[in-house]
Amino acid sequence: MKSFTKELWFCTKKEREFINITPVLEDLLRESGVQEGLCLVNAMHITASVFINDDEGGLHHDFEVWLEKLAPHEPVNFYHHNHGEVNADAHLKRQIMGREVVTAITGGKLHLGPWEQIFYGEFDGRRRKRVLVKIIGA
Repeated sequence: MKSFTKELWFCTKKEREFINITPVLEDLLRESGVQEGLCLVNAMHITASVFINDDEGGLHHDFEVWLEKLAPHEPVNFYHHNHGEVNADAHLKRQIMGREVVTAITGGKLHLGPWEQIFYGEFDGRRRKRVLVKIIGA
């Protein structure tokens, strides 16, 4: 069994952003040499997310609107967590969108559905954050 580990680093220009990381993960999979196995992709920060969905701008806009309704940034005094940093909403948004994904590897490729792509979701941006990629298999 092979094991391959890399960390991806992000520092977004915007407070909230969705970044398609599928091409980067495909490159890492090729580098790993794994043909059959699993790929774990894990956001290592509590205000960021990794999730699978469609790469469609309208959907990403809908995510932002929906998340803001569920966990609005304002009023910041609504949250008990906001002491110094005002990112309580980012913690809640991450909880909704998820911490990680695990994807099967078949024939040396990520085994995704027809429209599925893997995204890094940032909810408290403009600072350096990392994502763990762990590929295991044969």
